[in-house]
Amino acid sequence: MGAPADQGLIVRRIRDGTVIDHIPAGRALTVLRILGLSGREGLRIALVMNVESRKLGRKDIVKVEGLSLTREATDLIALVAPTATINIVKDYRVVEKRRVKVPDEVVGLLQCPNPTCITRKRGEPIKPRFVKVSESPLVLRCVYCGTKLGEEDIVRQFEGAH
Repeated sequence: MGAPADQGLIVRRIRDGTVIDHIPAGRALTVLRILGLSGREGLRIALVMNVESRKLGRKDIVKVEGLSLTREATDLIALVAPTATINIVKDYRVVEKRRVKVPDEVVGLLQCPNPTCITRKRGEPIKPRFVKVSESPLVLRCVYCGTKLGEEDIVRQFEGAH
């Protein structure tokens, strides 16, 4: 017989690293892709998916031991997990807690879906560049052709990435 439902989930605390909490259910793997983490880096990663949350109903949690994220990296998480919170842990204590915020500009991370955009032309040294039009709902616009991307478009790009 399993543990009673009211006991909750037990996940080992980390000594030093980052805890990404309040990720919308099912998006933890996408968060790892944004951070460029595959599991082959040698970092200890705990992934908890579809757990109960008073705030979201269901949520995912990612814990990465030995990784302290920059503000820029945490803001990229907002592209697929706008409700996420970041806890930086040192010696088993949370030393910094921050909310993610969609950056005003995203360069070189997303592909413009417009096949005629200059960023899609072979041989052009231009990186795709998007500016934030709206945070809620999330909308980004390509600075070169004006094509807009919504949150689901962005999530699909990362889910298709390897």
